[in-house]
Amino acid sequence: MLNADMVREARDNIRPWVHRTPLIRSSSLSERWGASVFLKLECCQKTGSFKPRGAFNKLLSLDARQRARGVVGVSGGNHAQGLAYAARALGISAVICMPESTPENYLAATRGYGAEIRLFPTIHAAFAAAEQIQYEGRVYVHPFDDPLLAAGQGTVGLEILEDVPDVTHCYVSIGGGGLIAGIGAALKNRSFEDDPAHKVPRLIGVETIGADVMAQSVAANRMIELPAITSIARTLGAPRACQMTFDLVRRWVDELVVVPDADCVRELFHLLERAKILVEPAAACCLAAAHQHHEQFHPDDNVVILLCGGNVAATDLCRWLHEFG
Repeated sequence: MLNADMVREARDNIRPWVHRTPLIRSSSLSERWGASVFLKLECCQKTGSFKPRGAFNKLLSLDARQRARGVVGVSGGNHAQGLAYAARALGISAVICMPESTPENYLAATRGYGAEIRLFPTIHAAFAAAEQIQYEGRVYVHPFDDPLLAAGQGTVGLEILEDVPDVTHCYVSIGGGGLIAGIGAALKNRSFEDDPAHKVPRLIGVETIGADVMAQSVAANRMIELPAITSIARTLGAPRACQMTFDLVRRWVDELVVVPDADCVRELFHLLERAKILVEPAAACCLAAAHQHHEQFHPDDNVVILLCGGNVAATDLCRWLHEFG
């Protein structure tokens, strides 16, 4: 099971391979919400999202024989790019199974990082194909159901604690749950004995309507599977959770918030116009959730919004502005 020691070890493993991303205070959001609001810019990570952290931690654990066999992954977006990038950097062959609905900018970037792409009618079919390819010899690098992968993602949480040691609220988006599981291991297992004034931060998980498998699973007290992903936040498009992330979300996440696509788009353009930062809906959803909570914030609160990715096509921006503007 994932723990804080694994996250700290992952930080040492991946340090030479990834960026330590900036964390900045947003004056406009701080004034708007009446608290100190910080933005963790994981959209500035290599490949435009947090995904290389987990991919590198997983691939660096493979022995020479496993590396020679190559890896296979499944993704509708950011995991594909993160895994392809890490595999190329380490000299490992990668096959990525992707749904046919994947935007062209994701396909082009994944190919650009040297991976072989195989397309399938749905994300469900892509998952099934990746599992079959694993049986043929490649190492399966699951997008979230892997403690080593989640530990790599959790290194974001260690950086947040270093930059805002008295963080009171942390908003993190949920796809399959690997990112928030890793961050939970970092935030919820910190030693507060040296400074009793510091409280354990509230960890808030965020999904969008139509890509809310974790919220529905927790509400049902069992893992469910979505028949389709209908949200524009495609990078949150895990059709089902896994036992590890389901258990850790219930253990470490204080609240789950589900927001509509329209609210994500509103916050996406607010951030672009005021902070000059472009993020994808899977990141902007955290701003939308924090906006719902802003009346609960106090002036001495330190609120961290994780902006997990920024891979957006210009055509999508135009379409969202027309549809939701």
